[in-house]
Amino acid sequence: MGFDYLRDNMVVYKEQKVQRGHNYAIVDEVDSILIDEARTPLIISGRGEKSTDLYKLANSFALTLRCQRIKEVDSKTNVEDIADENVDYVVDEKAKTATLTAQGVAKAEKFFNIENLMDAENMQLQHHINQAIKAQGVMRKDVDYVVKDNQVLIVDEFTGRIMLGRRYNEGLHQAIEAKEGVNVEHESKTLATITFQNYFRLYTKLSGMTGTAMTEEGEFNQIYGLDVIEIPTNKPMIREDMPDAVYKNEKAKYAAVIDTILEAHEKGQPVLVGTVSIEKSEALSSLLKKKGIKHEVLNAKYHDKEAEIVAQAGKEGAVTIATNMAGRGTDIKLGGNSEYLAISEMRRMGYAEELIAEATGFAETDNEDILEARKTYTELEKKYDEEILPEADRVREAGGLFIIGTERHESRRIDNQLRGRSGRQGDPGKSRFFLALDDDLMRLFGGERITSVMNTLNTPDDVPIEARMISNTIENAQKRIEGKNFAIRKNVLQYDDVMNRQRELIYSQRDKVLNGEDLQPVIRRMIDNSINEAVDFFCPDQLPQEDWNIEGLKDKFKGFNLATDDDFRDDFDKEDARQLLLDRAEELYTAREKELGVDEKGEPLMRSLEKLILLRTVDNHWMDHIDAMDQLRRGIGLRAYAQTDPVVAYRQVGSDMFDSMNEEIREETARQILTVVVKRPEDTQRKQSVTITSTTSGASDGTDKKQPKRNASRKIGPNEPCPCGSGKKYKNCCGDVRKQTVNKE
Repeated sequence: MGFDYLRDNMVVYKEQKVQRGHNYAIVDEVDSILIDEARTPLIISGRGEKSTDLYKLANSFALTLRCQRIKEVDSKTNVEDIADENVDYVVDEKAKTATLTAQGVAKAEKFFNIENLMDAENMQLQHHINQAIKAQGVMRKDVDYVVKDNQVLIVDEFTGRIMLGRRYNEGLHQAIEAKEGVNVEHESKTLATITFQNYFRLYTKLSGMTGTAMTEEGEFNQIYGLDVIEIPTNKPMIREDMPDAVYKNEKAKYAAVIDTILEAHEKGQPVLVGTVSIEKSEALSSLLKKKGIKHEVLNAKYHDKEAEIVAQAGKEGAVTIATNMAGRGTDIKLGGNSEYLAISEMRRMGYAEELIAEATGFAETDNEDILEARKTYTELEKKYDEEILPEADRVREAGGLFIIGTERHESRRIDNQLRGRSGRQGDPGKSRFFLALDDDLMRLFGGERITSVMNTLNTPDDVPIEARMISNTIENAQKRIEGKNFAIRKNVLQYDDVMNRQRELIYSQRDKVLNGEDLQPVIRRMIDNSINEAVDFFCPDQLPQEDWNIEGLKDKFKGFNLATDDDFRDDFDKEDARQLLLDRAEELYTAREKELGVDEKGEPLMRSLEKLILLRTVDNHWMDHIDAMDQLRRGIGLRAYAQTDPVVAYRQVGSDMFDSMNEEIREETARQILTVVVKRPEDTQRKQSVTITSTTSGASDGTDKKQPKRNASRKIGPNEPCPCGSGKKYKNCCGDVRKQTVNKE
């Protein structure tokens, strides 16, 4: 929906729009969309410049560097003060950044044979090196991305799904492609962008549902103006949520997880194991294989079978390993899911996928095949419902679905979503999280206190600590991360609010054009304003006449087809010059309208031309403005050192840039209306039927090639209209580029 909105504001004809306005939105998994996804803005990119070899070269250089990982780098601390000797770059694990040390900079200057990496002329190289060390030091394969079919695909950190069609921006994706040795794609240029927050705030009414919104109640209210209402469960919740078990290291933790899975598996209790990354899910899978435990793995590499794997996770003795469980959209029923068993049976019976989809739907139809398929599906579902009843009872006796978390996620909601897969509709269930002191969350956000307790107690590796203090420490760490992520989202939104006001103005202007507003008075005003502003700029009243830039004025309006070399030679009068240019513009505009004629509906073609030129000019300048505002945002934070609020400074500078862009749009539109060459289909056909040959005789291979005969021809006079149809004199158009004989026709 967000991308459709952006595309709708890039169309040239009203009929190409697909959205009908923004009245009421109901968002499923509302916390996943409005909170988790909202850290990253929606960006539509077009193909930019061709990717250079600099990405591969920067990657080769990054591979020669030594890296040091630091838990957190204080913003006031110099990297050199905390880095060890012989370290070339430092990775801040909390902030997920990579920074070159002085030694790394010196190596870069030697490797690329330059004097000073920090020179303005080396900004592009510096950017490529920064992205290369980030790709090597921060971005992890099978955690942040996967490589599939010779492509780098992003993994959604919240849902564990592959984000098809998405790419990291600012050259990071290309840097990862160079790191993984796959084809480095074209660079991208931002065509349109909006944040999730500002997209969903377009709706007059907004609502949604999820099982895990209470922890983010404040953000929903502050950003979206939404109240959160908790609805009690349909049947009483009887799931047993056990306290976390904390081990000294990952090896001891996984050994305990495997033992717990074995114990549950032997008594027929189904187990769902949640992991935070593909890497961890595959490591756990290999440990289970060694123990000979049959299991299913669900992660971004095997997401095609997602619904089926999750649906059967409640079968007796089933073991399922899955990455983050947000919004899997399938209920885990104890004993198995009759719906998916029925669908599998229909596939075996030879039903086509399209027919199976119709069979499980409820749309009205009188199609005999669909009705027959629905009947078959209903019978099979009923049959499997009866078959799984005894198995469901055995699973309930075994304790229901056992949820095992192998790590705490940054967000409490993701943990709650995993827990919430068990104990649904009054079923029994159990959940427990197994943690290690070297888990990312524990290590980066509050493991010191627990480590000191374990060391004081001299706890063996295989003995866990279960204490309320530890659970509180973990929960506080999660709250701190949630607060930090909220600050990131709020910061993104504050800057996008500035862009949003500008975006609304540009898009509303586009809508007026698309909805058929008569542009003739607007275009005429643009032409008049361009002339008046230029005359006042080149001939300001504050300067004496001898200091006026009359040649500059003349050169400018040669580009508008409104001035010639012979103009403004005698005694120059500013108001006479202004009137002369205005009169010529009026004549040229009227002549062009008459020359273009009307379309098949009898409408002047000039109206269509004005619309196309204005839309194209607005879009081109808006794209450049997005890039400029992005560059401004990256550097505006430095204003804080001057005791200036960066957001306020961004708003002020951005407003000036927006005004400048609008001036450029007006001038560019006025110039193009007066100078653009309109090619009709018949012009192209005529051009193809006439051959203008070169005057050189003989060929390079020494053979004599016979020249085709010319039609009756003559020399075009320098002051005659150019035959290309531009409306210029020949000497100022094609004549000053190629002096050649042009066919009389």
